[in-house]
Amino acid sequence: MTNFLKTLAKASRLARKARPLAAAAKVQQALLSLAPASLAPARAKKPAPRTRSNLPRPAPGSFISGEFQNRHGALAYRLYTPVGSPRRRMPLVVMLHGCGQTAADFALGTHMNRLADQLGFLVLYPQQNQGANLARCWNWHDPQHQLRGRGEPALIAGLTRHAVALARANPSRVYVAGLSAGAGAAAIMGSAYPDIFVAVGIHSGVALGQAHSLGSAMSAMRGQATPRPAAKMRRPLPMIVFQGDRDRVVHPSNAAEFLANLENSRPGPLVSQSFSGQSAKGRDFTRKVYKSAAGDVLLEVWTIHGSGHGWSGGHAAGSYTDPAGPDASREMLRFFLARKRKITPSGATR
Repeated sequence: MTNFLKTLAKASRLARKARPLAAAAKVQQALLSLAPASLAPARAKKPAPRTRSNLPRPAPGSFISGEFQNRHGALAYRLYTPVGSPRRRMPLVVMLHGCGQTAADFALGTHMNRLADQLGFLVLYPQQNQGANLARCWNWHDPQHQLRGRGEPALIAGLTRHAVALARANPSRVYVAGLSAGAGAAAIMGSAYPDIFVAVGIHSGVALGQAHSLGSAMSAMRGQATPRPAAKMRRPLPMIVFQGDRDRVVHPSNAAEFLANLENSRPGPLVSQSFSGQSAKGRDFTRKVYKSAAGDVLLEVWTIHGSGHGWSGGHAAGSYTDPAGPDASREMLRFFLARKRKITPSGATR
């Protein structure tokens, strides 16, 4: 109390000397000296890390809805957990929808949940916010959304890590795929976060490096490829690409740009094989496989003859599907599940 009175007296003298700000500061100091310890300013504490045990694991056969937020924004999502034992550490496939689609619509059109029950993997469907893009397109053409630690890539990466923790997924078996704008975003995710994803699936999309603005994106979609820099690119993750040769939205020539990116990474001699086939519903296709000299498959490119801008083999109830084509979902999963990130004895991945 003595200190309080002395400080108050100093405040009064300062006021008489026409120093109101200094007087107000002294009054505040006097009041704080009377405050109980519980009201005193506390030293900031670091938030406790969120542990895996604090997260409720989704039940087998559930298709939950949620929202994820970090400093880069917010995303709604759907997460499918397949039927079966709840104790399995399963692979996770991240599915990025196209323009005008929702997570639920994309799940229906690709039949990925049904395939998850058969093969035993989790499926995460991030959903673009209309506040970020009115047409629900991923902003794959914008440089602000093309790099690690920035924009949508950082937001999708954060959501993916959240889903791995939530569903107890196997972190060495995480994959990303997309359609159209989602395919462009998937290519970016594979390049920006090779420490999260093991392989990439592209359907009717534009290759990395072909767009740095909305105008250049539209040019690429019309088949006007951007000249490539002479500098060597980092080798892309293993990739499987599907493209309809009658696509009027993304020009079929874009499929060749994925091979050009691989070649620009200078992977050494490539061994290629070509296969022709026909789907059960009569859609012809050509499948080209590119391997390293050591025999590792680095790229598969499927050309679906007579197909337009739609998910090959998809369900007619979903938007942008081609039910007559070969099953892109099943072929992607064949490609994905053959790949697993190696874990070193120290626990690091490579």
